[in-house]
Amino acid sequence: MAPVTNAKEFAMFETMAPKDLEELMERVRHWPEQRQQDAAEVLLEMERQDSSGYRLTDAQAREVARIQREISEGKAMLATDEQMAALWKSCGL
Repeated sequence: MAPVTNAKEFAMFETMAPKDLEELMERVRHWPEQRQQDAAEVLLEMERQDSSGYRLTDAQAREVARIQREISEGKAMLATDEQMAALWKSCGL
């Protein structure tokens, strides 16, 4: 996957032709019910986000892509649940 360089690319990494999307949806119809429910929840959340007024700037999208790349390359890591709990506690939350 190519690195994300702007906000539009962050929203969609690859463009699917309508036929590809139709074929994918047909395959989804044969997934187990819970997996279909999971897919529906993801799509509904994406739809909700599309109606949001919040958008990443190109600079923010590049920063997200940089952090994702560093995590995937092992140069950075996410905080553990324990580390986050300690941070929130130190903030009085």
